[in-house]
Amino acid sequence: MVISTEGLTFTFGQQKVVKSLSLNVPEGSIYGFLGPNGAGKTTTIKLLLNLLQTQEGNIKIFDKDLRSNRIEILSQIGSLIEQPAIYAHLSGKENLLNRALLLEVPTQRVDDMLKLVHLTDAAHKKAGQYSLGMKQRLGIALALLSDPKLLILDEPTNGLDPNGIIEIRELLIRLVTQHQKTVFISSHLLAEIEKMATHVGIINYGELLFQGSINDLASLSQPLVQIEANNTVDAANLLTRNNFNVTEVNDHHLFATYTSKQQMGEINSLLNKNGYTVYSINKQQKDLEKLFLDITQPA
Repeated sequence: MVISTEGLTFTFGQQKVVKSLSLNVPEGSIYGFLGPNGAGKTTTIKLLLNLLQTQEGNIKIFDKDLRSNRIEILSQIGSLIEQPAIYAHLSGKENLLNRALLLEVPTQRVDDMLKLVHLTDAAHKKAGQYSLGMKQRLGIALALLSDPKLLILDEPTNGLDPNGIIEIRELLIRLVTQHQKTVFISSHLLAEIEKMATHVGIINYGELLFQGSINDLASLSQPLVQIEANNTVDAANLLTRNNFNVTEVNDHHLFATYTSKQQMGEINSLLNKNGYTVYSINKQQKDLEKLFLDITQPA
């Protein structure tokens, strides 16, 4: 695990904003850290970056304790917290050169980073004239200058248009698949995260409600058979009498628990034999966005 925490707890005044958090972020993963605004994501990230001091629990990064190996660990982490810290009056390349001098990084990496984030053509343009997506990519380039093993990003697609979001997504996938990085990315947008994440942690009110692979999350969504037929109430009663588990009925559709393609054929055949007209029948998977809301909304 690149990141592992045990019992991580943090309190502001009387409010517990992170509650006994146990994260496990595998090496080479894109770990989507998801939760509504105010769930505790940014506080957790600040704890991981030692911007806030740990009150309770332990943080291990690269299998080493953060408290006792702070400088060694942080030198191998690149981060972007919400908005990149860039000088608007300097060009993109000048911003990177300035950071390279501070980090004592070879200036040759500046051109490499511009190429990596697709900003070579805009290298000499003032950063203040960059689009939001370009600024975020420049921020990621700044975070990658020291060639860190781990990249921690807090809401990097906030405020971006669809093209900007796609640019960031493609860049992060490239970093993991081609450059062997591990990416920890917080967001409140599951629909975006599911397009790139390999693993997911869902937090709300400071508590970790789910953690696992993106496939583990999808498997929580029980598939249904959606049936469009005439007289749905009577059709549902017929299915129930024949031991099919009907979960919902409305004027236009009825839903039953899906078990197999054969079961769908049996439902279709039964309804037809009993005089019902089936206009459509299909397997329906609850989308992850709905599942995310189900997990994060209080019972």
